[in-house]
Amino acid sequence: MDKVLSLDVYASAGVGVLALLLGFYFTRKIPFLKRFCIPAPVSGGLLISLITLLLFSVFGVECRFDGTVKDLCMMLFFTSVGFQCDVTVLKKGGKPLLVMIGLVAVLIIMQNFISVGIAKGLHLDPVFGMSAGSIPMSGGHGTAGGFSPLLEQMGLEGASSITMAAATFGLVAGSLLGGPLGEALIRRNNLSGQSGASDVMGGVETTESREEVSVTEETTFRGYLRAACVLLLAMALGSGVSRLLALTGITFPTYFGSLLAAFAIRNIFGLSPKWTKELSLGEMVSLGDICLQLFLGMAMASLRLWELASLALPLSLILVTQVAFMALYGTFVAFPLLGKDYDSAVLVSGLCGFGLGATPNAMANMSAVCYKYRYSVKPFIIVPIIGAMFVDLINTGVVTVFLNLIH
Repeated sequence: MDKVLSLDVYASAGVGVLALLLGFYFTRKIPFLKRFCIPAPVSGGLLISLITLLLFSVFGVECRFDGTVKDLCMMLFFTSVGFQCDVTVLKKGGKPLLVMIGLVAVLIIMQNFISVGIAKGLHLDPVFGMSAGSIPMSGGHGTAGGFSPLLEQMGLEGASSITMAAATFGLVAGSLLGGPLGEALIRRNNLSGQSGASDVMGGVETTESREEVSVTEETTFRGYLRAACVLLLAMALGSGVSRLLALTGITFPTYFGSLLAAFAIRNIFGLSPKWTKELSLGEMVSLGDICLQLFLGMAMASLRLWELASLALPLSLILVTQVAFMALYGTFVAFPLLGKDYDSAVLVSGLCGFGLGATPNAMANMSAVCYKYRYSVKPFIIVPIIGAMFVDLINTGVVTVFLNLIH
């Protein structure tokens, strides 16, 4: 009979931090990880999960982790995402931004149709199909971890391991596909212009003042304290929103109420520049990023990889199909709709990045293409806006509809 090693809340958090620190070390030492933008908690957490797999397979010891700190970090991260959703920035992207938002929405819908369709064709639970759809593909590790508890409640055993494995695959695939596809579109359509590092470096410069601002430690402390307080207040309000959403009978992820509350607060305060400053948005984004790193470290470290064995073949089939669809969608749908110009090719490389992985992958893909040819301003405005504001909102809405239709 297997033995159980239960880690309490402090030990579980400590293992997650260890995974994060190991990941930072690996990223510095292994060029492959940096080249393909593999997050530090993913590489470090995978090592910890492999160790737990060894303990289970060889010694019959099952490690069980407490998820209290992990869940708190997840809630804080998605609440910070809500505060980044400023509707006024829509004006900056113009028509290409609206087209790109539409393309992302259709992509997310199709990713779920593909995964659920293959799962049903293989006579598997459609909830399993959702675990390899837009949740890990467009959502990445953060959304994968956020929806895993819900998928497990719906009967999918090992949902966390499945979604995290799919998200890791997507990160690598998005990086491998985006740059080459963008480069191929540029060559095939003769869109290349003058190249050189000077063009790239020129584009990196912004019109904003680069004067250094000196701040005291007290000012920095107050900014982070204010940001933390606002995040916690938004989460408290979000818990009430979640209770109201539950009355509809529709299944929502646990973080959705807090994300909506943060979105509302951000845009109400955005009516006045003075009010917006009181939110300490820069510090809030930093706190959200810290929580995301800690959440991923704990989530990856607690993966139960032995639960993937029986699902390896169908999961691989779905993921390979997702990559093939992404390539076709980018070439024959996104590129023509975006205008068939140089900016369009760069945007397609970015679309592959966060359509299969995350926004950093998208930025890395576009940077690689631009370094070979020339800098393109528009994609570097549009992609961060979509990655920060719209992907998670659209994905959460679409996934919620799908889960309620199939369950």
